[in-house]
Amino acid sequence: MRVMGLDYGSKTVGVALSDPLLLTAQGLEIIRREREDKLRQTLARIDAIRMEYGVDRIVLGYPKNMNNTEGVRCEKTRAFKEMLEKRTGLPVVLWDERLTTVEADRVMMEGRIRRENRKEYVDKLAAVFILQSYLDKESRNWKE
Repeated sequence: MRVMGLDYGSKTVGVALSDPLLLTAQGLEIIRREREDKLRQTLARIDAIRMEYGVDRIVLGYPKNMNNTEGVRCEKTRAFKEMLEKRTGLPVVLWDERLTTVEADRVMMEGRIRRENRKEYVDKLAAVFILQSYLDKESRNWKE
């Protein structure tokens, strides 16, 4: 089984998948939509990925503020979590995503990806960081 990581944004969802051994996260795709409230096709695509790759759990980035408070994006993310659970029947874990987009930008700068091209990759890379931090934490728990 695999774990899927999601970076949920207003018009995109970055998608990452774990390997079958739950050691590493790899970016898969970015699901795009024209409007924030148009989620039916996004949910259908996530469900299709779940079935295709044998996903048994979803980790959803939770966008807390730097001072640990929750804003409007957290409310929207919790609503999306409920939709995902209803559509897929899988448990959805909310995972602190603070600084994942900053880290993704830093990695792309180091990789010499041009500024105008970074937006093309940032959501998928942020999903990788969300999922990898979850996998790392879980592997430490399994070893204890």
